[in-house]
Amino acid sequence: MKRLFDFALALLLTLALAVPLFIVALLVRLTSTGPVLYWSDRVGRDNKIFSMPKFRSMRIGTPEVATHLLTNPSAHLTPIGPLLRKSSLDELPQLWSILTGEMSFVGPRPALFNQQDLIELRTQKGIHQLVPGLTGWAQINGRDELPIPEKVALDVEYLDKQSFWFDIRILWLTALKVLVGHGVVH
Repeated sequence: MKRLFDFALALLLTLALAVPLFIVALLVRLTSTGPVLYWSDRVGRDNKIFSMPKFRSMRIGTPEVATHLLTNPSAHLTPIGPLLRKSSLDELPQLWSILTGEMSFVGPRPALFNQQDLIELRTQKGIHQLVPGLTGWAQINGRDELPIPEKVALDVEYLDKQSFWFDIRILWLTALKVLVGHGVVH
C-alpha cells in the first residue's frame, strides 16, 4: 500500500508542480553555469547506491561531502542556492526517485555514499532495510542540526512505529516545517 500511495502522490505532484519545476530549472540555468540537476550518489535500501536528483544549489566543483563538513558552505552556493535550500525547492526532483521506487515520501533520509559512520550505525540498527525517504522522523525532529547518533535513534523509532498514519503525520509536520524554513542550517 505504501508503494502505491508513494507512486500516486508523486505522479500527482509532478503534474501539479510542472510549471514551478520548470521555473526553478530555468532559474538554476540562468544564475549559474553547469547542469540544472545534481545527481548525488546516495545509499538506498539494503545499502545499494542510487543516484538521487536535486536542483543544483552548489557551484560546480564543490566537494561531495555533507554540507556541514565544508569549511565555508556559503562560499559554494549558487546565487539562488540559499533560496532553494531554505525553501527545500532543491528537493523537488526527488519525486523522480519516488516514482522509480528508489525512494519513498517517508523514511530515513538517504545517506551520502561516503558517510560511513551513518551507514554503519544504520546497518547495525536494521534501518538499512527501509526505503529512504524525501522526509522522515529525524528530518522533522532536527534536520541538519542533529548529530548522527540522535538521527539514527530517531530512524530506529520510525522503524518501530512505521504505519500509514505515522507517515501522514510526518508528511503534515514536514509541510509545516518547510513553510517556516525550520531546521535548515546551510
